[in-house]
Amino acid sequence: MYRFLLSRQWVILTLVALALIPVMIELGFWQFHRHERRVAQNALIADNLKAAPVPVEELTSPGHVVPRADYWRPVTATGTFDTAHEVVVRRRTSSDDRVGAHVLTPLVLKDGTVVLVNRGWVPAAANQRDYPEVPPAPRGEVTVTGRLKADETTGASGIKDLKGLPDRQVMLISSGQQAELIGREVLGGYVEQTEPAAAGGSPEQIPEPDHDSIGAHMAYAVQWWLFAAGVPVGWIVLARRERRDREAAARAAEDGAGETPGDAPEAPQGDGAAIQATSPR
Repeated sequence: MYRFLLSRQWVILTLVALALIPVMIELGFWQFHRHERRVAQNALIADNLKAAPVPVEELTSPGHVVPRADYWRPVTATGTFDTAHEVVVRRRTSSDDRVGAHVLTPLVLKDGTVVLVNRGWVPAAANQRDYPEVPPAPRGEVTVTGRLKADETTGASGIKDLKGLPDRQVMLISSGQQAELIGREVLGGYVEQTEPAAAGGSPEQIPEPDHDSIGAHMAYAVQWWLFAAGVPVGWIVLARRERRDREAAARAAEDGAGETPGDAPEAPQGDGAAIQATSPR
């Protein structure tokens, strides 16, 4: 009844189905793990943003790599801005997706070390090789509050660290690179300034990271698992349909073979035959 399953077409179809099932299951777990990581990151962001601010020197030092556990921790730093070594970070977007730059200004602390402060976003210049218009940093001693972030890398951000850029323009925020340019020790990572607010709203300070949405990863995981469950169901449906089609074709062939082509119709009976029998010789 199901001997057709040994045909080449059905063997290939069966092998494809058997290969698809584990692949779809694995894709489902991949999306599920992405969901778990997103939930864990949202919890980390929420907890760290609620923490009380601490002096930046307690969480980082020159050459220090900021661990993920300290991302977005509120920190404070007191010193004077070194506007002579201020740079802009190219190709950054505002909260409403306008392309511009981030303003990165070194803050010289009382002990002479430096912490990089991302003061916020400004529009790009008309010519991308020109330095954008940047509002001046406050003069004198200032206390800055912000969120601690790690140095940016191409591997983590996907942004290429292009060479040959115009003066005072960079692609990535790197304490190591800025330490070479400034000639001072620079604390690892940088601070996204939240206070004090910029005069006139420029630079536009960076908003808090999103820690409410979890994305559609869980829905995608369920979809992949449903697809995996649907493969054997679909295979069974196709196999039964093939069996019914073959049985119907076999019955039609048998019905056609039951009719004998040599059978002739019987001679007419009744009045016509009687007339023929009584016709004159």
